Amino acid sequence: MTALQQTIKDDLKEAMKARQEVRMGALRMLMSSLLNAEKEKQRELGEEEIQSLIATEAKKRRESVETYEKAGRPELAEKEKEELDVFLKYLPEQLSEDVIRTLVKEAVADTQASSAQDMGKVMAALMPKVKGRADGALVGRIVKEALA
Repeated sequence: MTALQQTIKDDLKEAMKARQEVRMGALRMLMSSLLNAEKEKQRELGEEEIQSLIATEAKKRRESVETYEKAGRPELAEKEKEELDVFLKYLPEQLSEDVIRTLVKEAVADTQASSAQDMGKVMAALMPKVKGRADGALVGRIVKEALA
């Protein structure tokens, strides 16, 4: 068991003792996802794989928040936001939009991209630098703006 998994497990125990329903539910769901991924791969997950899985769960919550807000369901959106906050605790600090814009400018210069057709090249150069530390949709939007 990795240090991150142990931290999640310990936090789940704390949430259970404190009767924090939302946090407890989110951590149980996360532990379940980790267990399923380990069974699927038939081995223990590494730190990077675990963070990738947590990032996926966080992305699902962001999308759910948007959907619930559009549907006029603020109570469900709030619950998803709380779960998102739980997941973000286990991810590396997210990059600010300004830092992403700087990295995009560097990637555009490095790849000598000049049009929207070069977006794939820019993304390929950029994603290893921001993986796990920035939302891919946000990065894509900023790259499109830079190439427009």
